[in-house]
Formats: sequence, C-alpha cells, structure tokens
Amino acid sequence: MKISMERSALLRAVAQAQSVVERRNTIPILANVLIEAEGETVTFRATDLDIEVLDKAVAQVERAGGTTVSAVTLHEIVRKLPDGALVTLSEEGGSGRLTVSAGRSNFNLATLPKEDFPVMATSEYGTNFKAKAQVLRRLFDKSKFAISTEETRYYLNGVYMHVAEGEDGRKLRCVATDGHRLARIDAPLPDNAEEMPGVIVPRKTVGEMRKLLDEDDMDIAVSVSETKVRFATPDITLTSKVIDGTFPDYTRVIPQGNTRKLEVDASEFAKAVDRVATVSSERSRAVKLQLDEDRLILSVNAPDQGAAEEELAVAYGDERLEIGFNAKYLLEIASQVDRENAVFLFNSSGDPTLMREGNDTSAVYVVMPMRV
Repeated sequence: MKISMERSALLRAVAQAQSVVERRNTIPILANVLIEAEGETVTFRATDLDIEVLDKAVAQVERAGGTTVSAVTLHEIVRKLPDGALVTLSEEGGSGRLTVSAGRSNFNLATLPKEDFPVMATSEYGTNFKAKAQVLRRLFDKSKFAISTEETRYYLNGVYMHVAEGEDGRKLRCVATDGHRLARIDAPLPDNAEEMPGVIVPRKTVGEMRKLLDEDDMDIAVSVSETKVRFATPDITLTSKVIDGTFPDYTRVIPQGNTRKLEVDASEFAKAVDRVATVSSERSRAVKLQLDEDRLILSVNAPDQGAAEEELAVAYGDERLEIGFNAKYLLEIASQVDRENAVFLFNSSGDPTLMREGNDTSAVYVVMPMRV
C-alpha cells in the first residue's frame, strides 16, 4: 500500500479514529486503526467492539492495499507535522512496518495484519431516516448533561432516543436522567421515523457522534435496529451498540401540577448561583432559594467555609417559598437556556421543580430539591 494525502485531511480522519479506540485494552489490535486504500479512496476504521467509526477520504493511491497501525501514535505524528504538508503512508507487503514521510520527516511504525482487525457485524436496520445535523445536535447537547455515571444503573448511562406523543402530535424525543435531574428534549418527527424502536444511545457514542454534527445544514442518515444505531454523513459512518436495558418510565417524574412560577434572566441567575456557591461545602454544594414577591435571595451557609447571599430582581407573584438545590445541577440546567428567560415552576420545598425556556415546552428539565 502506498498513499499520499494532505495533512489536514489525514489529521481529520485519524483524529476521529483515535478518539474511539480504548486507551486501556488487553487486545493489541483494538489500539490500531485499519487503513484500506482502493481507487481514489482511503478508509480509516477504528473500534472498541461497542462503537465503530469509518472515515472515508480522497487520496492519491499509488498502490492499493491495507494495514493496521497504532491510532494514537499516527495521530500524534500527523498532528505535529507542519500545516499543508503532503504526507505519504507506505507499507511493503509483509514487512510489518508502515513508513510515514512528509518533507524531511520519516517515521517507521509497527503494524499488525489487517486480517486480524475485528469488523462489527452488520445489522438489519428496520428504521432509516434523515435528520438535519442541527436538530440532532440540539437533542443530544441539551440532554447529555443529565446522563448518569453510575455503572450499577447502566440503563441510565445514555440518552433514550424514541418516538413520543408531544402536545401537538408525535415527536422525536431524547431523554436523560441520573435520578437527581432529568432532561426531555423534543424535535419534529422526521419522515420514515414513525416505527423507530426506542434505543438508549451510550454516553461515549453521544460524545463521538457530536463531532459529526458541526455543519448545520448537513443531512445525517440515521439507522436504528433493536441492538444498534448508526449515524452517517457522506464521509463518516458511526455505528454503535445500544444499551441493552429498559429505560424507566420518566413521565412519572415530570411534575404536572407545579403552579408557583418564577421567571428570571437565565445568565444572571447562573452567574449569581456560581458566585454564592463559591463558599459552599464541596460535598453538598447546597444553595438555598428564598422567593418573595418579585424577589429572589440566593444564599449559602457552610459553617466550615463561610456564608454568602445575593439578591436578584425576578418575576414571581406567588406565596413565599424556601427551597434548596445542588448548585452544580442548577448551573447545568441554567446553561441549557438559549433564550433570555428561564421559567421555574415549583410546588413545594420537597417536590421536583420544572424548568423550561420561556413558553417553549419542547425542552423541559426537572431537578430534585435537597434539604438545606
């Protein structure tokens, strides 16, 4: 095999591959990227056995063929080469070495046979549809902060993507929760997605897929089966197993009867929470909200650290309320608001609180209170 590519195109392809490979694995070939050249196309494939990424790029192919080489090492080499350099990758058949050369730089890397590289089994995808990159980006960006990191509740370690009944018809919905907070985001249901089975997309897959979604108008081809999900652009295909588990009935957690309404500037609120939380204890991170007519007092009282208080002018017309929250959860939820105002809906100091952006109900967040 012998190919030549411009550095930036090679870097983009190798960067996607090396982020999928597991740094700590017991199977040496899983640390490698499979490079295959044919015609005018080179494909770069990497996997950790749960996710597989396939990146296609145009190159000058002098000699077709394929090999596998350490993804991290190749990425580091290409990253450090000068911008605009023409990089040549070549391997003499059976030599067990890949030569990487650019200008006066030459590297010799150990390879492993491409025949040993595991290829993810193909799946019959019952549902295939297209969605705009910006739609998928909003669904996953606004929900991923609530993904649980508790390995024991593995079925919460991802985003639950499914078809649900919204206020005005069926929606494509993403939900994530860790038991303390919940995010539920809706988007219009794409054509041909009506029969999609609900799947839990793992946290790592959400992070990798996010890299495909930077160009707003790009169409992403989404394929879903009971066991796998695939996201594809013209150049990159990301295939992932889904979490084998049942996502809990999240609708029971979303409060329906919260009537005490607080309207506040989201960015001012987040800054104020951040300031008073400076003196909160690391363990509890508790912040108390005291609500009176058109007035919100945020306070922290940590005997070992000190105390802090800040007052905000808000829109609030209900009876007095005192309620406590974890500052980190409040900050993460407030940072999801794209509009100016965040609307909080309370019931009592012991009940879950609902948050949304203005009157928009397509993004709804729930946060559990804590005793302070």
